[in-house]
Amino acid sequence: MTSPRPTPAQLRTAKNKTVTDVIAPGLSVLFCGINPGLYTAAIGHHFGRPGNRFWPTLHAAGFTPRLFDPSEEQELLPLGYGVTNVVARATVGADSLEKKEIVAGGEVLTAKVLEFSPRYLAILGVGAYRTAFAKPTAAVGLQPDAIGNTRVWVLPNPSGLNAHYQRKDLVKVFRKLSDAAK
Repeated sequence: MTSPRPTPAQLRTAKNKTVTDVIAPGLSVLFCGINPGLYTAAIGHHFGRPGNRFWPTLHAAGFTPRLFDPSEEQELLPLGYGVTNVVARATVGADSLEKKEIVAGGEVLTAKVLEFSPRYLAILGVGAYRTAFAKPTAAVGLQPDAIGNTRVWVLPNPSGLNAHYQRKDLVKVFRKLSDAAK
């Protein structure tokens, strides 16, 4: 099953839309993107853009038994995983977000984590984590701080635009979390 490609008109009208969280109480890992892109908002499924490496990396790192299409995101729940975002509204790119919006998103995310209590919160983007949680020197990996009983793990942004991490490097850092979560 493959998500249908949005039309140019659908992409234009996707600005500021939101994508429904894939979340339930007691997950092993809640993955948290920065915010949805227009493509993702237009199709209504997390990490929907074909060039995004989230789904292939999840599979290669051992989180999923096969490569999922974004339209199959609900199949993460029985595996103990979910998906949300720091900022809910869709933009052309994360660089369109203001600092205050990311900080406010961090507060909303904290409330969500306290309500649903996943074992790990995996924030996909060190810059977003640094801004949302006022941790200017944070690095990729397990963080010393927790949110309630939830451990925080920062992972690289899987966007195809993130040239700092090649696919094999993404898989390596995601696998560390996969191993810890099992």
